[in-house]
Amino acid sequence: MGEYDEFAEALLDQLSVEVSEEREMERLAGEIAGDADFGVSFEPLGGMAERLLDGMAGLAEEATGLGRAAGLRVELTGLAEFKALKAKKVHARGASAAYARDLFAAVAERDAGAVAALAERDTPRFLVYSTYAKSYLSKISTTYGDYIEPAIHLNSFILSRYPQIILYRQGRPYGARHAAVSSGYAGAVKMTVLEEATHSMQGPLHEANREAVAEVNSINEGLAAEVMALGASEARGLAEHLGLPPVPDDFAVALRANLFFALNPDNFVARVLGPDVMTYNRVEVEPGIARALPGLEATYEGWLRPIQAHHAAFAVMEGMAGFVVREALAEDEDFGMYLQTFMGTDRTSYGVRKGIGRDFVAEAHSAMGKAAFGEMLRRAPTTRDLKDPAAWLRAAGA
Repeated sequence: MGEYDEFAEALLDQLSVEVSEEREMERLAGEIAGDADFGVSFEPLGGMAERLLDGMAGLAEEATGLGRAAGLRVELTGLAEFKALKAKKVHARGASAAYARDLFAAVAERDAGAVAALAERDTPRFLVYSTYAKSYLSKISTTYGDYIEPAIHLNSFILSRYPQIILYRQGRPYGARHAAVSSGYAGAVKMTVLEEATHSMQGPLHEANREAVAEVNSINEGLAAEVMALGASEARGLAEHLGLPPVPDDFAVALRANLFFALNPDNFVARVLGPDVMTYNRVEVEPGIARALPGLEATYEGWLRPIQAHHAAFAVMEGMAGFVVREALAEDEDFGMYLQTFMGTDRTSYGVRKGIGRDFVAEAHSAMGKAAFGEMLRRAPTTRDLKDPAAWLRAAGA
């Protein structure tokens, strides 16, 4: 097996847990279909989502004072299509966007040959975007929906099967628990549509996030290309200096891939500087590494600004959606039943969950009311603001 084939196999193996979960859901769906005692049904997902869209979008508008996106609609998206859509969340540009789309499609189809061909065709891009593929596609079975302008895409593979599977696993008599699971199913759809309707209102934050991630991608591609261009002695010496596991001499690409993954700023800078990396503006590279890659310090420092912008925008977007769900569905019976039947938790546990984005939004809302949401869009919080909401509020005159 060649190096590129091994890259493909390794990437697909890292998604094996997700694939096993998908296959288990398909197996259970088949069992349920063949169970003569399972004589209950649930409201079709499409009809429920259409029925709930206006009400949930209205709740988001009421909670934030913002307007929903024009033409907002819901779409049911199958598993392969939902995975392919995730390539758009990478926010790559130009040829990189086409590459990411092809890679996600190949991984979604588990086409090892196509993945290997893509790795060989453009190894630097493969090193960058395979990391996204692993991260995004390993969470599909816990992702109910996603907003990609102008639609809320619902993961029909998951949401259409979960109610039956949850009820089936609870056991007979199915009718005795049907009402509770049906209510929890409605709560799951309400939560998903409300979250994504809130995301549809965040245009300036989405744009700031897209710009930041695109810049991060460009920096990472440049670093990957620089590492791939290292001479044999420089690459091996740097790997030894970093204490990386040895690889056979004829695995030259794997050696450089290991170097990139070790020196990728998402790994190296965050590991060296720790959690406060999101507030730093300087990075020092020790001489042993700098001799092999003289521009690495400048690369890292150039990466800090866009990665911080991305982290801040993403945290606020997610925090805003989480805050709206917590507030708008606080007394909703279906949402309470969703927490109980789908998540095995309760309102109290859900309500006190911590998150830097949601905590920031809650503090801003406490001080400014609904005006806080418009202010967040006009003056996007930074990573420093997230750690010190009072400073952001003072600047807003609150």
